[in-house]
Amino acid sequence: MMPVNRDFSRCAALSLRILFVLAGSVHSQQGSDSRVMDNITVRQGETVLLRCEQGGAMTHTAWLNRSSILYAGNDKWSVDPRVSLVALNQMEFTIKIEDVDMMDEGQYICAVQTSSQPRTTSVHILVQVPPKIINLSRDIVVNEGSNVTLRCQASGKPEPSISWNYISNSGGLASEDEYLEITSISRQRAGTYECTAVNDIGKDVQTVDITVNYAPAVAEGRDVGVTLGQRGVLECEADAVPEADFEWYKDDRRIFNGLDGMEIVSTGSQSKLTFFNASESDFGNYTCVAINKLGNSNTSFLLYFQDGSGSAMAVHAHTCLFLIAFVSFLLHL
Repeated sequence: MMPVNRDFSRCAALSLRILFVLAGSVHSQQGSDSRVMDNITVRQGETVLLRCEQGGAMTHTAWLNRSSILYAGNDKWSVDPRVSLVALNQMEFTIKIEDVDMMDEGQYICAVQTSSQPRTTSVHILVQVPPKIINLSRDIVVNEGSNVTLRCQASGKPEPSISWNYISNSGGLASEDEYLEITSISRQRAGTYECTAVNDIGKDVQTVDITVNYAPAVAEGRDVGVTLGQRGVLECEADAVPEADFEWYKDDRRIFNGLDGMEIVSTGSQSKLTFFNASESDFGNYTCVAINKLGNSNTSFLLYFQDGSGSAMAVHAHTCLFLIAFVSFLLHL
């Protein structure tokens, strides 16, 4: 017959005693003393101390969590490195749990076996958790007039409240719910939206960007006068998302960069048509067309002759003056 390990026997006997005490407290057996301490509220990540008064002729004592033994006297039964013994004497039996997490929430029981009767003291740990946004809509790109729904969900204890704020342009509260719905979105509502999750412990803030695509809108063209042989520039500006591509035309003929001494430079929302050495053939009507995938828009310009004194006249102004003089001569015949 194999010999029985003495330590194992003592361990088993102690386990039976502790569980007996626990069972006695649960079923309120006659002759046992059961006490309930106030709940302990602790924030996630903090340290909690569990104190149990001793007193009397103590024979065995233990701290248990959900019927699992954490400490039996000086002996640590828990494999959790966060749990440690602080004090064990005739006055108190105190253990410490560091870096508390949600899994530590629940009932803890101090079981004491004295010479007279078993005694249990129970306490419930409540763990508070700061908010954490766990489900957030991604940045989105939509066409103007579309319906948009943004979602923001957060965990935490107590349960966090959620709000949406529009932080671009004028800003302001957009919603007090985890969902933000924008019907028929306009270009003015593009920008950054901020989701805030708040509870008694803290808050978490994250943002979502909405890009609104819309067709180009071109600013009205401004006519330009230029002296022969001098430099002239026509400037075309378009508001569009995505940015517009530009095309230039003289009458119905498209102009390409680098031809006939002209240069086209387009950057961002602006396009410039430059004449480096204006000639009579350059004067006339021009059209700027701004195009993106949602549509196009255009505006017209007049490049006209301007003499050195700064007064503007058409390219063939001398012809007009000749005709006026000729008519005046005929009237005096």
